[in-house]
Amino acid sequence: MEAQLVPNFLQKRTFLTPDRPALSFLGKTYTFSEVYERAYTIAGQLQAAGCMRGQFAGVLLRNHEDTVFILLALQLLDVKAVILNNRLTAEELIWQMNDSKSAFLLTENTFSEVSQRVVNSLGEISAIHKEELFRKVPHEPLLVEEISLDEVCTVMYTSGTTGNPKGVLQTYGNHWWSAVGSALNLGLNENDSWLCAVPIFHISGYSILMRSIIYGMKMVLFESFHEEKAIEAISIEKVTIMSVVSTMLTRIADALKGEKLPEYFRCMLLGGGPAAKSLLEDCRDKGIPVYQTYGMTETSSQIVTLAPEYSLSKLGSAGKPLFPSQLKVAAPNGKHADPGEAGEILVKGPNVTKGYLNRKEETAERLKGGWLSTGDIGYVDKEGFLFVLDRRSDLIISGGENIYPAEVEGVLISHSQISDAGVIGMKDDVWGEVPVAFIAGDENLDEKEVMKYCFEKLAKYKAPKKLIIINEIPRNASKKILRRKLRELLEESGN
Repeated sequence: MEAQLVPNFLQKRTFLTPDRPALSFLGKTYTFSEVYERAYTIAGQLQAAGCMRGQFAGVLLRNHEDTVFILLALQLLDVKAVILNNRLTAEELIWQMNDSKSAFLLTENTFSEVSQRVVNSLGEISAIHKEELFRKVPHEPLLVEEISLDEVCTVMYTSGTTGNPKGVLQTYGNHWWSAVGSALNLGLNENDSWLCAVPIFHISGYSILMRSIIYGMKMVLFESFHEEKAIEAISIEKVTIMSVVSTMLTRIADALKGEKLPEYFRCMLLGGGPAAKSLLEDCRDKGIPVYQTYGMTETSSQIVTLAPEYSLSKLGSAGKPLFPSQLKVAAPNGKHADPGEAGEILVKGPNVTKGYLNRKEETAERLKGGWLSTGDIGYVDKEGFLFVLDRRSDLIISGGENIYPAEVEGVLISHSQISDAGVIGMKDDVWGEVPVAFIAGDENLDEKEVMKYCFEKLAKYKAPKKLIIINEIPRNASKKILRRKLRELLEESGN
């Protein structure tokens, strides 16, 4: 089958609506034609620096207007952006640059120390700092005016809980269908404006950039999240949609006090795990519309979303799959799980990755017949709503009962004296495995009181059999708990 060809996204958007606002950053707004002109110039400068079509380029940049221009310049040239998480250590970055066979590292002076270490280690790769790049005399860029939807646009590494991370291939088609699926769910309004206070190096941030180009919508970009500034920007910039995680939403809801968001504000798109009931009720009382979602790097953003009218009646659910996408839950025997029966979540659709970079075996293992094994455990109720329970790799089986660490962690974190928690399984002669909890919080934390609290909130077999107080729960750059580190700590404690 011949690949579907479409016009270059940015060129087409600039042709259609050149004078519409495209990007707002630190109070300055650019139209689509102004964004295109900047991206065009940078594309010429990238070519002058030796960038060529088809190459992979590591991108280590902050949330900034320049980052948007550079990422779009790479699209104009069909250079594949390996978008690096700027919270990673030099060792982690070296590994990803090596694994992706990136031809060069695009970065900025903020990261000069870490980028120098990367370049020193890799030798044949040079770092191009944006500050130097922008001083180059541009070549006449060889623009790619037509793009195949099968062509890789971006690569993002998933931080696996075990082993090395894998580079997820995200095609233009993946981004296109992700934007289409979101629009069919949220609706599309020519006055829409999306606030991006999440990192562009995450799919949650990059997908907003792609939607901006595809929809012809203004993206309001923040360097980092600040609740007061977000509330202010919603008014000043007439923001209608914002992507958030629970902690951001909690801070916004608290900062609003008795105030309401403007009537034109349509939705908080909530990712990063299910929200607490108290938070959703608070948002309902304050008139904050919340859409809970489930998605991952492999699905180019959300793939399942819960509409606000169900946010309380289907509390804890991630919702139903977006229009172009499919979902099923596989029981342990491989067959379709019955409603309410927990199993592995499988997803399929044109927004799902075609695989992992340079990893044929793992791609074949995770993708079968177009269905992606997510590694997550969940169930679908009788009406087709998905409830995500936990990561499969973290499942604790105790006396034949399944224990999902996320559920236990959720209870622990709801304790007033506990700021963070991580739960893993510990071998046990009687039960096979029992849960152990690592907790961080107040200095005068009372272990007996915490255990009593757990027994009040959880079935006895789910309650931690041991509590270990530590200063900080180890997490990776994507804020996922590093359970292998917890296992090491458990071994050190003599268990």
